[in-house]
Amino acid sequence: MNEQMISLAEYENEFEAEIARGHLKSAGIDAILSKDDAGGMLPSLLEAEGVSLLVRPGDIKRAKAILHEKSMVARK
Repeated sequence: MNEQMISLAEYENEFEAEIARGHLKSAGIDAILSKDDAGGMLPSLLEAEGVSLLVRPGDIKRAKAILHEKSMVARK
């Protein structure tokens, strides 16, 4: 994954973001999560920041359609 990744969606917690990521992975779309919870020491930071789901720019349209189909509602 050397290409630049862009934010597709932002979720309240890591659990929801991992489920969304799994849907994309099963469709052949590479995705990564970006979060800042101080290495797990301050999980309350996720309430303010959330967990971002990142994909390649060329996959964004297809990824959005997959998450919409799976009813994976994001806060962004």
